[in-house]
Amino acid sequence: MTARNAERLGRLGVWTWLDMLPAPKAVELAQQVEGWGYASLWFPEAVGRDPFSIISHLAAHTKRLVFATGIANIYARDAMTMRAIQQTVGELSGNRFVLGLGVSHAPMVSGLRGHAYGKPVATMRAYLDAMEKATYLGPAPSAETPVVIAALRPNMLKLAAERCAGAHPYNVTPEHTARAREILGRGPTLAPEQMVLRETDPAKARAIARKNLTVYLGLPNYQNNWKWLGFDDADFANGGSDRLIDAVVAWGDERAIEARIQAHFDAGADHVCIQAFRPDGEPGPDLRLLEALAPRPAPKSKPAARAASVRTRAKPKPKPARKKASAAKARAKRPAQKRAKPTKRTRR
Repeated sequence: MTARNAERLGRLGVWTWLDMLPAPKAVELAQQVEGWGYASLWFPEAVGRDPFSIISHLAAHTKRLVFATGIANIYARDAMTMRAIQQTVGELSGNRFVLGLGVSHAPMVSGLRGHAYGKPVATMRAYLDAMEKATYLGPAPSAETPVVIAALRPNMLKLAAERCAGAHPYNVTPEHTARAREILGRGPTLAPEQMVLRETDPAKARAIARKNLTVYLGLPNYQNNWKWLGFDDADFANGGSDRLIDAVVAWGDERAIEARIQAHFDAGADHVCIQAFRPDGEPGPDLRLLEALAPRPAPKSKPAARAASVRTRAKPKPKPARKKASAAKARAKRPAQKRAKPTKRTRR
């Protein structure tokens, strides 16, 4: 049903919310991200736009950028519909789509949607089974669209390795990335999200980070993952401990932020998508920071000299023609000499 990896994501991507932007502004942002050299653009599904509609729209206004859902809620659509979406958007985007799926959270599923929230791993496994068996008779993309799943702890990570192209962990640390890579093994794509903030004042940085993390601190799926990493209930109280905030949000100057991103790669990540918080605490991405962290184009190097083959050594280019040309130029520069008048002896 799915590709065995999601290498089309590239190395560095952007994770952001587009729900607050009118369509023309969303297109403008996607084009900026593409122009800065990022490989992919991620956005979630919550209570705003349908992610697949906006992806199709943005793909029509970009050339290279890959789009990914981080994540689409499996409770929002049955498996047959999701299989059709996987194929349709993959084809419409020209193979520039990665389908990120997740079980979301009980409050989002039971509270907002009115569905019964099942056991995460068993529910995801059954959903993937149903997608694989689903009938789809429309045009298919030329390459299978990769499926990655939101995986935090061992059992979901094992499912990602077994059935998907990889895992997309959210709200994680480089330590989590190292553990995830060990469980996934080699092959499946590991694409963690990293929150970043360009603010060097500790009090200001943590205040902005807490504002953005408030909604997540009370969700059991994230709490259980943080406990797996060594945090406890005290770290979730009062807006989150400094230790937790500093572990989840990379704040500081550009060098500190780049070091955190690199730490994920060093721990085994194939792709990192960065969510850049604005330093004024307002919604939306920090575009200046995204531009500053954008992948640098590789310097153009001169083509390597070809080793001389027997054929190229056998017949070196002759140089006499150049010498003759030089001699001709020299003669042209000399002053013209007057010819002597012929004498009677020489006349005929």
